[in-house]
Amino acid sequence: MKKALVFLISLILATSILVAGGSGETAKSGELSFGTGGDQGTYYGFGSVLAQRISSETDTTVTAVVSNGSQDNIEMMDMGYYQLGFVQSDVMSYAYDGTNLFDGNPIDNFSTVGALYMEQVQIVTLNPDIKTVADLEGKTVSIGSSGSGVYYNAIDVLGAYGLTEEDINPTYQSFGDSVDALQDGKIDAAFVVAGAPTVAVSTLASTRDVYLVSIDDEHIEALIETSPYYSKYTIDASVYGTDEDCQTVAIAAVVIARDDVSDDDVYNVISTIFNDKDAIAASHNKGAELDLAFASSITNIPYHPGAARYYSEQGITVPVK
Repeated sequence: MKKALVFLISLILATSILVAGGSGETAKSGELSFGTGGDQGTYYGFGSVLAQRISSETDTTVTAVVSNGSQDNIEMMDMGYYQLGFVQSDVMSYAYDGTNLFDGNPIDNFSTVGALYMEQVQIVTLNPDIKTVADLEGKTVSIGSSGSGVYYNAIDVLGAYGLTEEDINPTYQSFGDSVDALQDGKIDAAFVVAGAPTVAVSTLASTRDVYLVSIDDEHIEALIETSPYYSKYTIDASVYGTDEDCQTVAIAAVVIARDDVSDDDVYNVISTIFNDKDAIAASHNKGAELDLAFASSITNIPYHPGAARYYSEQGITVPVK
């Protein structure tokens, strides 16, 4: 009876340790879960292409997982559920430094794999009378789902125009839900932060006249002054068939990896992305934006040694933990 009791207590303690650590175990070497984003966003679409390519070309198996975006990916990686994640460059900085979304709770057990493309802040509406960010005052506006970085991007852009969350009627929706709400007339505009063209917005533009709200030079300069991770960007009218180009800001879409992912697995990830970039570009338009210099341009979050090995083979030195 005593032995049975001791065994039961040991089993309970072991289970508690497993639960406390999230999944409690890192993935088996060669098997990686890749946190992406919503199923109508660029993270998931492009991430699925990358995962399939890496899995077919190397002995590393990558599975793209639908998620709530940047913050969710970092938190799930921290708990051991994902080994790779797509993140906005600003959100990974928040996590590493313990600010904004991660205020007082830094997460720094990850490293950079590569910056892959620019994500545009797209302010989408079906109302042609909404011409500037200032026109959003008093309107019902989707500012991103819980766990995504879109919320802070929206707050940053609104703030550049002297507006706050209280000056709009905010909703907190994913890209797909935002598009549905626009289509149904439930909201006036939506912030979508993703590589353009974004599936959800393209789908909407196929049936309705879509308008993108531009940000003027004065407010872009003010925004970059306080938040230097943004850069000026123009979305061509041909992207969604709009009447004119849209001037906005963009941030980098970065792939990160847990520090305990093997060097060989991370090497397989980044080497496949760039060695096979033409084939990847044939499957997804973001592949055409892959650039080795841009991928290795992150300076504030060190690179994973497996990624650094590949960059070194290309004659590029990156910071490593």
